[in-house]
Amino acid sequence: QLGYKPELTREPPLEGVTTASTFVLDQPRCVFTDYGNADIWLVVALDQAASTFNNSEGPGTAATAFQSFPDPVRAYMTLNATLGSYPCPKRDGDITVLRVGSETSCAQDTTRPTCNGPLPHPGPYRVKFLALQGSEPVAETAWSVPITLRQAKSPDSIPTTGSGHSAGMIAITTILSILFAILLAGLVAMLVFWGSGSCSGSSAFSKPEAVSVRRYNTHHVYDQPAARL
Repeated sequence: QLGYKPELTREPPLEGVTTASTFVLDQPRCVFTDYGNADIWLVVALDQAASTFNNSEGPGTAATAFQSFPDPVRAYMTLNATLGSYPCPKRDGDITVLRVGSETSCAQDTTRPTCNGPLPHPGPYRVKFLALQGSEPVAETAWSVPITLRQAKSPDSIPTTGSGHSAGMIAITTILSILFAILLAGLVAMLVFWGSGSCSGSSAFSKPEAVSVRRYNTHHVYDQPAARL
């Protein structure tokens, strides 16, 4: 029994340490240095099933298959690695975390019982690392504290009234309203300026004089005797 206890990573700029189906652990660096020939496995168990997990259950069996988790299998084994995958001390530029639940392609593939598939519900879960030489357990860490994943909010729980608006949302709305008012005022001023300019320009044109047309009567037509028409 080793004194190391797995825990969620605290490396800074990593985002999404816990999601709805995954979580990120620190790698067990400098933990299994005395077990160079062992394979190191991660055991993921339901919180209430951690104390009853049997180390003699080997990886890749029906009793520890991911595809049967969480019922009837209460704990599965995944992410096997050799000691070379966890060098000590840490080298510059090394990725020193493990994302549990990141494989989707094998989640339903029963030929891959050690799949690192998405976790089926928020948990809580506990994890530990187990070193096996062949099928023989030779060392193990302590169990982690319970790990609970994020839960998506139900649409019914999202407030729709004005009181549910955040201060940031109100500030953004106020700023946009002010900018719109400024833009509208500028547009009105521009229209007034253009209108006054067109009126002053029209005064330069003189009013055209009226043209009179004299009317002529064709007297020779009306003076003809009726007999000659």
